Amino acid sequence: MLVIAHPGSLASMGLATIRYGLPAALVLAGFVILFVADDSLKWDGWAMCVGAGLALLLLNVLFRYGAKGDRERDAEEAAREYFAQHGRWPDEN
Repeated sequence: MLVIAHPGSLASMGLATIRYGLPAALVLAGFVILFVADDSLKWDGWAMCVGAGLALLLLNVLFRYGAKGDRERDAEEAAREYFAQHGRWPDEN
């Protein structure tokens, strides 16, 4: 079952935490590793955490961009159905 999270709801805040909080935590962990870890592990740990955080953020951005296209296609389909029923476009007077 598909559940849509409304802005301000608990589900919406959870999505924002996963969408932006987790990548931020990974990047922050990378910088903590950079300043705390030994020389042999420092750069590898930094690259791993920062790379994972940025990859996760990019994945979320690309998913949101794709979802925006779905909404635009749905709006266009609704406008075409309106045109078929009424003989004019919804935004025409």
